[in-house]
Amino acid sequence: MGSGTVTACTIAGVSFGYALLWAMLLSVMATMVLQEMSAGLGIITQMGLAEVIKQELPNKYVKMTVVGVILSAIVIGNAAYEAGNIGGGALGLEALFGSSFTGYFPFLIGFLAFILLYMGNYKVLEKVFISLVLLMSLSFIITALLTKPNVILILKGLFLPNVNNDNILTVIALVGTTVVPYNLFLHASLVGEKWKSKDDLKYARRDTYLSIFLGGFVSMSIIVAAASVDLMRIDNVMDMAKALEPLYGTSARYFMGIGLFAAGVTSAITAPPAAAYVASNCFGWKEGLKDVRFRIVWMVILGLGVFFLSFNIKPIEVIKFAQIANGVLLPVIAIFLLWIVNRSTVMGAYRNTTIQNVMGIAIVLLAVFLGVKSILKVLELI
Repeated sequence: MGSGTVTACTIAGVSFGYALLWAMLLSVMATMVLQEMSAGLGIITQMGLAEVIKQELPNKYVKMTVVGVILSAIVIGNAAYEAGNIGGGALGLEALFGSSFTGYFPFLIGFLAFILLYMGNYKVLEKVFISLVLLMSLSFIITALLTKPNVILILKGLFLPNVNNDNILTVIALVGTTVVPYNLFLHASLVGEKWKSKDDLKYARRDTYLSIFLGGFVSMSIIVAAASVDLMRIDNVMDMAKALEPLYGTSARYFMGIGLFAAGVTSAITAPPAAAYVASNCFGWKEGLKDVRFRIVWMVILGLGVFFLSFNIKPIEVIKFAQIANGVLLPVIAIFLLWIVNRSTVMGAYRNTTIQNVMGIAIVLLAVFLGVKSILKVLELI
């Protein structure tokens, strides 16, 4: 649960009530399908997604083009995502300490993330931060229940999709914060480290389904809790804190601040190395985390994240843009994944089933549709 998820879901709830719950439900289902494919690829091949794609492209010029597209997508997406992570942490500090030093908060969080990543010894601190994020997630679930939401309206929001010019960018943001493109690369690499046998596929699937379901349930709870807020739009972290006032009263701002700061920092120290893992797979670097090239990649991503927040842009706007950027990049990455898991030379007897392909193609078509709609919407605003 990153700060981008909290922000995007809060904006969705405040702006459209329960009406976009269907987008989150669809995003959760899409994530399950794509992450399962990614997990299967990692376990069967014991390689990362980018490595397998390189291996399966015989023509060197095509290979260079595809690797360039993947790297561009991941660098652009992760840089935007990192700006959103740092912006979320800055929002948390703003809630705790006020807006007098707002301009310095992104640099402070960027510096903290740099130190933690460079030292590499941040596991204990990360567990503390994750515990705080989990506490905040539980708070949203309780708050959603306390608001006594209209069950009929919730069911209507879940199962009656509605896309128009007013909500399209928010829909893309919800998709982008749930189906994160770089996670498809990262997941394939990490499951290969955790599980070595084809018999472990069932455990990987169970792990994937459970974690994604829980994350989606929390996201929907945030939308439901935010729908009870009597506001027309979200402009700052104080507005976001109102979603937790039914549970925490006037102290909601401090709880939201701590939670957003924790969510922002934990995400800020995972997105840069995730991009570095992709670069390592693309270029065949084998030295690991201590490799100078690996460090340069995550430093660039972290630096771009701070840089994007240095122009007095509201962190909430940066976070929303990050989710939209991820939503637009999603179809590119999903097409590569769908192609590779259907290769018998890669997956053998474990290649995609017909049902998996139908669901995968539907997800790609939906992602393309939403991506085109969002681009047209942005062009209208220029």
